[in-house]
Amino acid sequence: MTSAEETKQDDPAGSGPGGYAEARLRLLQEESRSGPSRRSALSGLTDQWLNAQFARAARESGVRGAALVAVGGYGRADLSPRSDLDLLLLHDGKSRPAALKTLADRLWYPVWDLGLALDHSVRTPAEARKTAAEDLKAHLGLLDARLVAGDAGLLAGLRTSVLADWRNQATRRLPELHALCRERAERAGELRFLLEPDLKEARGGLRDITVLRAVAASWLADAPREGLAEARRRLLDARDALHLVTGRATDRLSLQEQPQVAARLGLLDADALLREVYEAARVVAYAGDVTWREVGRVLRARAARPRLRGLLGTRGAAAAAERAPLAEGVVESDGEAVLALAARPDRDPVLPLRFGAAAAQAGLPVSLHAVRRLAAQARPLPVPWPAEAREQLLTLLGAGEPTVGVWEALEAEGLITRLLPDWERVRCRPQHNPVHTWTVDRHLIETAVRASALTRRVGRPDLLLMAALLHDIGKGWPGDHSVVGETIARDMAARVGFDAEDTAVLGTLVRHHLLLVDTATRRDLDDPATVTAVARAVGSAGTLEILHALTEADALATGPAAWSTWRGSLVADLVRRVAAVLSGAPPAGPEPDLPTAEQERLALEALRTGEPVLTLHAREEEDEAVGVELVVAVPDQPGVLPAVSGVLALHRLTVRAADLRFLELPDHLGEVLVLRWRVAAEFGALPQAARLRTDLVRALDDTLDVPAKLAAREAAYPRRRGVVPPPPRVTVVPDVSPLATVLEVRAPDAVGLLHRIGRALDSAGVRVRSAHVSTLGANAVDTVYVVDPDGKPLPPTAAAALASQVQAALT
Repeated sequence: MTSAEETKQDDPAGSGPGGYAEARLRLLQEESRSGPSRRSALSGLTDQWLNAQFARAARESGVRGAALVAVGGYGRADLSPRSDLDLLLLHDGKSRPAALKTLADRLWYPVWDLGLALDHSVRTPAEARKTAAEDLKAHLGLLDARLVAGDAGLLAGLRTSVLADWRNQATRRLPELHALCRERAERAGELRFLLEPDLKEARGGLRDITVLRAVAASWLADAPREGLAEARRRLLDARDALHLVTGRATDRLSLQEQPQVAARLGLLDADALLREVYEAARVVAYAGDVTWREVGRVLRARAARPRLRGLLGTRGAAAAAERAPLAEGVVESDGEAVLALAARPDRDPVLPLRFGAAAAQAGLPVSLHAVRRLAAQARPLPVPWPAEAREQLLTLLGAGEPTVGVWEALEAEGLITRLLPDWERVRCRPQHNPVHTWTVDRHLIETAVRASALTRRVGRPDLLLMAALLHDIGKGWPGDHSVVGETIARDMAARVGFDAEDTAVLGTLVRHHLLLVDTATRRDLDDPATVTAVARAVGSAGTLEILHALTEADALATGPAAWSTWRGSLVADLVRRVAAVLSGAPPAGPEPDLPTAEQERLALEALRTGEPVLTLHAREEEDEAVGVELVVAVPDQPGVLPAVSGVLALHRLTVRAADLRFLELPDHLGEVLVLRWRVAAEFGALPQAARLRTDLVRALDDTLDVPAKLAAREAAYPRRRGVVPPPPRVTVVPDVSPLATVLEVRAPDAVGLLHRIGRALDSAGVRVRSAHVSTLGANAVDTVYVVDPDGKPLPPTAAAALASQVQAALT
């Protein structure tokens, strides 16, 4: 045999690293090869190449009694295009160290030469076993050890001892592993709720699937198998596509890469991709919950068994396992809600809801076996539902935090979509607004949880809980989700068995679930037209009461940026005014803004000096995000709004809310502009009030170039990679106020945004009557009420021109 033939036989992938690299590239470029087939082929190709490398290196180094072992992901043959190679060079300890070093170098260096990431080690079986005993992650990797080349018997002995150690030490190592999983989940988050998820490290990701394999290998507990293999395939396919799109070994599915990843996987768009990933993560996370609960049960039983036998004897142990009744057909057993022995799901269509309600009310997890039996045997409910079914659904929704786990267990087995078919449209649906913490379906359940704590505030808690469940149900359909959702909510309410009057109220609640917070934060509440419009939309005091509680529950369930004491006070003020109108009182006109003692002092000082004066202090009783109050009084003059907002931006104070009013002082002393702000310090430290005042004086007399300073600040910020936000949009909001023209500005929140708005309005020669600033996450919605120099609303053509002028200034 010639040396060329010998080389080809040793290296089927090609001659040396170059041949493997070419074959690898061809494989990755094959459009017809993807998913498990490509991963298996890539692992096989790598095995062939490393086998040839090992054979040649072993001959040249003279090492015998050695094996090249794949561990971790490579051991599972899960090679993605840019995956690390996890390799263990196992040896019997009889070779000389120099020879072993030669063998290792001739294995590792070709891998590095190709630019592949490599995690490597050289150990005897005893050393590998000792390392596993000391390092839990190393032990997990060895559970997936697979022979690539060399002495199979060497690996077989190690695998036997490693598995035996794992099973013998399971009662100690599994709690340690569970703690690591919880810590990782805290750090990486929940995959199915993240806009840019880590497919490997986040809870419900690939790392958790590996953990479930390890738990199963302990023989202590096993994960639910249904859907787990498919979930694993989807996550691995997404990671493969991500590697090919980016050319990097990354597991983070960033926003800017999602459309390309979706296209490579043949999916419609980024939303379809996220929904697939979320669905897979939900399956994995649910399997993890069930598995760890079973591990805990087994460990508790093992710990308690000897003690029970000693203290109680056989009869006492049997009594300890006795079932406690929870509801008809539902009992508690061993810390779980299970079906009673006499339960007949095939004859009791309400049983799934009664089961869920009883479990949630008792704060118990539900038995996987029981839920699967219900899914397989339960009869469908008649439509409309009987009263008991509706009551059990409301009981489940009103149970508080335990509702979440029970609902997700029922949903995992398909019971929720069977009961409420429209739920399928919102299940695992992503929300791209970063203010939202949850997917649509989880947000609806979280809203019900929040609403359950507010049921004492309303006369119809049943309607509050149902509205909480349905308020965003329209997000699964095209169009305005509030408008679409009203129709769906009416259909679902009728299906569940609400009468026509209650169904109409639920439709109104869903249609207007954003009305109170949007109006309170973006409209002038002193304008009678504002309050009248809300009263007309709501229709009754009872509906207003429920809508107020729903608004708070919805915002609290959205995320920390959506609610604060300040927002709550604005909504409560609006509700008070609307309630007065609904009770028959005429809408109040704009009242003179009587100054507080502090405001009067500031206003008098501003009039006396002709300069701005201000106070700045923390409000400890309020939400941290809006916990700083700034009051500025300044004699009326052009440029006040851009000057104040620009100075705040220069001092790194983020505006959370603002209100601008003209204050008539008593005894005709004069008119002073009073600006009340809620701000937050970007880095936790408030600037000194004296420095703010000095800069404000300089900004108003043009000795401080605010635009130039802000431009320098913005230029200093590094631009983050990501999806380019849509451009700012400025619109005239019609029929809102007879007293002023209302402009609404929607734009990415940026340094000096309010300053630029103020400058544009100032240059247009209009007078700002009031301003209302609302910042949610990375987006701002600012509303300004403007009048002409005579104090009148602008004509339609002038208003449209002003909107275009402001938009141009922001763009």
